[in-house]
Amino acid sequence: MKSRRKFLKQSILGAGSMAMTPGLFAANPKGKAPRRFIFIHKGNGLLPNTLVPSTLEGVELEKEKRKEAFEVSLDDHELPEWMGALSEHKGEMTILQGLSGKMCTTGHHTWQSSLGVYKANERLSSIKWATVDFELAKLFPSSLEHIELACFPSGGGNSRGNINGIEKGFSARGPQQPNYAFGSPKVAIEELFKSVSGDKESKIQYQLERRLLEFAAMGEGAMAEELRGLEKAKVKNYSDSIENIRERNRKMDAMSDVIRKHAPRLDDKYFADDLNTVDRQIGHAEIALSTLISGMTNVVTLTADELGTIYTGVTDIEKESVNLHDVGHGKPVGKFEALEVREKVRRHHMSLIDRLVSRLKSVPEDGGTMFDNTMLLYFPDNGETHHSKGTEWPFIVMSGKNSQLDITGKYIRLPHYGKKGHKTLGNWYTSILNAYGSSIEHYGAIDTGLAHMNQKGVIESFLG
Repeated sequence: MKSRRKFLKQSILGAGSMAMTPGLFAANPKGKAPRRFIFIHKGNGLLPNTLVPSTLEGVELEKEKRKEAFEVSLDDHELPEWMGALSEHKGEMTILQGLSGKMCTTGHHTWQSSLGVYKANERLSSIKWATVDFELAKLFPSSLEHIELACFPSGGGNSRGNINGIEKGFSARGPQQPNYAFGSPKVAIEELFKSVSGDKESKIQYQLERRLLEFAAMGEGAMAEELRGLEKAKVKNYSDSIENIRERNRKMDAMSDVIRKHAPRLDDKYFADDLNTVDRQIGHAEIALSTLISGMTNVVTLTADELGTIYTGVTDIEKESVNLHDVGHGKPVGKFEALEVREKVRRHHMSLIDRLVSRLKSVPEDGGTMFDNTMLLYFPDNGETHHSKGTEWPFIVMSGKNSQLDITGKYIRLPHYGKKGHKTLGNWYTSILNAYGSSIEHYGAIDTGLAHMNQKGVIESFLG
């Protein structure tokens, strides 16, 4: 039998972080719906010029070339061709340009930087505070608080090659507290939906784990009474963590009918260890939808890829293994130039977003749909390009009609780096947090290169 400490460690990895309020709003349209957030970030940069509507002209086009502030309605313009999958959602889209993130890590592997707005690396001591997705999860608590899914890199970075397992993710629960992400649809389903599994062996394992947790909680609590100082604090943390998991399990059991109804139903191929990258992302998207619709969580973070993620299954080059690092350095794949490969990857990401948005629009809630209460953010984890400097950090945002930010349906360019009125990732996340109920003065680290500017606070125009 596993030791209590070893079991606790594995349970924490599988559970992620736990808050204790169940979310059943999708099943109860008359209840007050929570707000939901989906963060999708990608590696290898997001080239700012690829997000510019092709129909810009005149004054706006000149301002775009000079990276000067302006905004236009997307209704008056055509989206870039690679965004075609989102054309029917254009009225709920924002293309946001001009933010910077030089206070973040912008190299090959960026860890929690883009979500935490600080320089992070592989050391836990570099995690300064909870990432913005976790801060939002605290505002809208749910049984699982937050779920993270990832297409891990096969070498380097967070997973150390364990792309199908549960590894340190790209979010953080708090200082020196990395979150843990599910690397494959198979392991995510096994861990998240085991309480409603129809498989006899899984049911037995679930009950054994519950009993071991009960035993461990009693033992660790008793041990803490005999210890002093730091060791007592450590053991108490273990005991509290076990009790948190037990409480989470009780909440999940109470939701079992709803969870069972919305559990993902995936084809067998999504359970394979050699799943191609495109299908892995589709599987993760389906799991994200199930956890959101069932009310298990209100916040999902998906790492679509990281620089070390080897892409397989990409349209037109399905048989190729695409190395994003090589693509970042301009290397072609098959008959396609590097920029064309980048576009194929982004095009697939847009299909994932369409899948998420369309499904949420189909679920009734509070006299409208679940998407009305959802915000989805798509962005790079390392800035504007492969070897980025962090002076630009583009976003595509999808917002339902109950959005608390006045940005929907617009192409917005903010003043370029160093110019009067320039804004950073910190200002952007501060705006989101304030709009949804947090009174934080400023979220994130300060850019020392902008010491001549007041960098703190919200983006006033976004709050209406």
